[in-house]
Amino acid sequence: MSKPEFFVTPGYGERNLELFHYSQAVKVGNRVEISGQGGWNDDWEFPEAIADEIVRAFENVERTLAMAGAGWEDVIHVNSYHLPLDEETVQVMADRFRHHMPDQAPVWTCTGVPALGDPKMRVEIRVTAVLLK
Repeated sequence: MSKPEFFVTPGYGERNLELFHYSQAVKVGNRVEISGQGGWNDDWEFPEAIADEIVRAFENVERTLAMAGAGWEDVIHVNSYHLPLDEETVQVMADRFRHHMPDQAPVWTCTGVPALGDPKMRVEIRVTAVLLK
């Protein structure tokens, strides 16, 4: 078995490592797991509109995957956590899937939750990727 390699996304990842002592991604062999990514920017600010927060969370997933040498084309599984979970949220998620993964449909678990890691958060997205290159 390969030794795990841990990755910290510049900006918000460095902040979270310092404050909470966790990494943004781990790579073991050809498998990449990332921690949940929210719709924050590097200054830990969140958009007003939920659709914009979801778009930014997808961008943060992409940034974090890239740190470990992966991309959306490698994603096989998505877990998403939402506050609230409603029709608009599900539609924006589906639209982002089509945008980022037009040639594949990952498995997806979509869960409504009462709270996330920061009171300002309304979405958190965690993915598993397998590198086949």
